[in-house]
Amino acid sequence: MEDLKSKSQIRSARKKEHIHHFLHSNFEGDNYFKYIYLEHNSLPEIDFNDIDTKISFLGKKISFPIMINAMTGGFDRAVEINSSLARVAKKLNIPMAVGSQAIAVNDREYESSFRVVREILKDGVVISNINAFAGVDDVQRAIDMIEADGVQIHLNPAQEIVMPEGDRNFKGLLKNIENIVRKIDKPVIIKEIGFGISKDVAKRLLEVGVKYIDIGGSGGTNFIKIESARNEKFDFSELFEWGIPTALSLLECRSLSSDLNIICSGGIRRAEEVVKALCAGADMTGISGPILRELLNGGIEGAEKYLQNIIYKSKVIMLLLGKKNIQELKTVPYKVKGELKELLSDSI
Repeated sequence: MEDLKSKSQIRSARKKEHIHHFLHSNFEGDNYFKYIYLEHNSLPEIDFNDIDTKISFLGKKISFPIMINAMTGGFDRAVEINSSLARVAKKLNIPMAVGSQAIAVNDREYESSFRVVREILKDGVVISNINAFAGVDDVQRAIDMIEADGVQIHLNPAQEIVMPEGDRNFKGLLKNIENIVRKIDKPVIIKEIGFGISKDVAKRLLEVGVKYIDIGGSGGTNFIKIESARNEKFDFSELFEWGIPTALSLLECRSLSSDLNIICSGGIRRAEEVVKALCAGADMTGISGPILRELLNGGIEGAEKYLQNIIYKSKVIMLLLGKKNIQELKTVPYKVKGELKELLSDSI
């Protein structure tokens, strides 16, 4: 019991360190959305007030295809952070995913920082989160803890291998994911944490029954950099640009199947990137780091204003494309140029 408590305390301290290093990081990767070109429409024939951005996600109606993606939980300030984020999600009627619940699954003392999200969001969309090593019982416990509408199973080998105390054995994860998908009756979302899901990995996931993926591409929060800052033995700066750029991951995964539900995250910061992701095949977009930074620097008002700006400007771009709803937006033709086109030429 003492060993379990000690592990929980180590996890809690690590989560605090992640927030600290994130806030002091100025590394910003390239998500490659600059290589996707959308053509301006001078005759949109649309009334801006008629633009409708509502969609259905995990069985519930939301106001815009953007979610506050997994960030944190399991330490003292996490209750404040998650409650604030949940209030923003409720105000805007968008989904929210919590950070990894492994710490709370193993120690009930840390549950409150996760449960607060459901308490505030009421009947809104809430998504739980746990690692791909978790057994079915732990996954179900994470779901039940916050009455989740779905669960993210996160893949983070790049983070773990750089983390001083991280996992080193990644055998059997695909089989475990297959078991989770088969036995859990909620939508299971396989989520990368920032290094992208390749076409090959997406294919293997599809083959074991996965219907939802969050590509978590390279271009956003860099966990190799964060863990390198915590690692006193090795300097991993040569790997700071490791990963699959978000736009590349999205296009490759979408080319596999039109039935795959894709959440596009990884360095999405602006309205144009949200719209480009939706045009290129994403069903939902996710933002985490930029929202957290706005929250910690400008409070709830800052985080809410940031998202409201993205939503409003996305509607402006929809008008400039001549599309009045999200379904129409997905029919917009786009062109791929530059390095993204070169990387795609041999893959799809």
